[in-house]
Amino acid sequence: MRYADFLRQRYRAILGYTGLLSLIASLLILSPLVLLAIYPREAGSAWGFLLPGLAIGLPGLVLWRRLTPRPAESLTMPEGAVIVVLTWLLATLAGAIPFIFSGMSFTHALFESTSGWTTAGLSVLDVSRASPLLLFYRSVTQLAGGAGLAILMLSTLTGPLGPGLAVVEGRQEQLLPHVRRSARLVLTLYAGYNAVGILALRLAGMTWFDAVNHAFSALSTGGFSTRAQSIAYWQSPAVEIVVVVLMLLGMLNFLTAYTFLRTKFRATARNSEVRQSAILILIGTAVLFFGVTGSLYATIGERLRVAIFNTVSALSTTGFATVDYGPWGGLGWLVLILSMLIGGGAGSTAGGIKQYRIHVLFKGLLWEFRRRLLPRRAVTEPDVWQGEHRLFISDRQLRQVAMFVFLYGVVFVVGSGIIAAYGYPLQDSLFEFASALSTVGISVGITSADAPAGVLWVEMLAMFLGRLEFFTIVIGVLKLLHDGADILSAGLKARSEQLSVAPVGRRTEQPHRDDLVPAQGPDRPGLRESVGDTTPRQITDSGTEAVTGPRP
Repeated sequence: MRYADFLRQRYRAILGYTGLLSLIASLLILSPLVLLAIYPREAGSAWGFLLPGLAIGLPGLVLWRRLTPRPAESLTMPEGAVIVVLTWLLATLAGAIPFIFSGMSFTHALFESTSGWTTAGLSVLDVSRASPLLLFYRSVTQLAGGAGLAILMLSTLTGPLGPGLAVVEGRQEQLLPHVRRSARLVLTLYAGYNAVGILALRLAGMTWFDAVNHAFSALSTGGFSTRAQSIAYWQSPAVEIVVVVLMLLGMLNFLTAYTFLRTKFRATARNSEVRQSAILILIGTAVLFFGVTGSLYATIGERLRVAIFNTVSALSTTGFATVDYGPWGGLGWLVLILSMLIGGGAGSTAGGIKQYRIHVLFKGLLWEFRRRLLPRRAVTEPDVWQGEHRLFISDRQLRQVAMFVFLYGVVFVVGSGIIAAYGYPLQDSLFEFASALSTVGISVGITSADAPAGVLWVEMLAMFLGRLEFFTIVIGVLKLLHDGADILSAGLKARSEQLSVAPVGRRTEQPHRDDLVPAQGPDRPGLRESVGDTTPRQITDSGTEAVTGPRP
């Protein structure tokens, strides 16, 4: 019972913090209504944003004000996982309502909402017919999903709340010692990137509306576009250069970016992820330029543009496209699939396995070979550089990374097999599921409004697993089920104990004086006198009567 009471107290805090995140999500859902000043003809679609915004915003406000502990309590990692899972589910379900109001089915609307909040970028929406409010809303969900709703909350709270949420959001590194200051600095960098990106895209030839949407999508590595042809619509080298820079910023660890902005260029160049990203981009570009684009595009400049842009788009898990991948063949698809699976930097807005884990595995492999060649008494340990810090890798960290990569591979194989079971070619299935699992958004045509519902649901599950990195979902769900069972069993036990014990202090019912019962005595055991007996009695816990006063 004490443990159940403790769990109830902890879940009051969990629901309070979940209420705050739901309130933030509701403000994001309501944000497209600001555009009604520019697009007054879209007033009819306002209810699609107003209803879901209020539906999760008002309860979230009540939970936050009534249940959030003062001062803030620290969260464990499992408790942070519960908050993140609950918040993402609420945001995704409520976020699907604007798409339902636009005429989409529930499955399609939920798919579009999931793709937005997880920054996947796969879409079943006909953007040529969508309203400006809906297009802007999609970009806002990706902007928030890339930053992480937990980071948004961390910037508003004080106390020891932060680490539990930061870990499950995949953002263990802090730019500054204080969690709140670190979160605010991340948001400052993120906002600065967006402001510069919007201006640069406007100067490159986009309208203000297109520039805002594509800056949001590029920096969040989401990939939603306002055009059906994506970036290919503009056919502009200037636009492509700006988008490439924004995608690179999105895939860069915020800690590394902070180091660069502090003019510590040597530390930035020494960073393991920066070096690995440069190598992977060079290799991917070279393979595509010499092995794929040479026979498909007319000029060397166009071949180079296509190779660079699509390599960065896949590796950063953004998903913007400038060409049709159908004619590329197996080699080009292999480069894109591997790039999508690897993904961007840890602590960035990108998805995928993350380059930090790939680098740790590579260093661990080299370390294992080297250790076998060294004398037995030699002491050595692999290391990586993050920002200005040199980190040594332990066997425990290697095991954790290896387990994650193994689990990622298993899910990738199983999910690709499920899509292939619907009749799609294996090559297409591998490509499409890699795009969903790594939250990329590049499609070869499987993801569409005509796709089977089973395929869309499998891809939705892959987006969630890829965005919240498997362990968060598993830990959050298991904790919810385990704690819920404990609280329920404790409640049932308490209820059964109450029913099994009669109320204390009830007076016995006095019979009529004419009803005589032989008195209890040595010769008549088990019988008692009831006639005229007005002695007050109580029912004890054992079910027997106890005399509470003297006999007259």
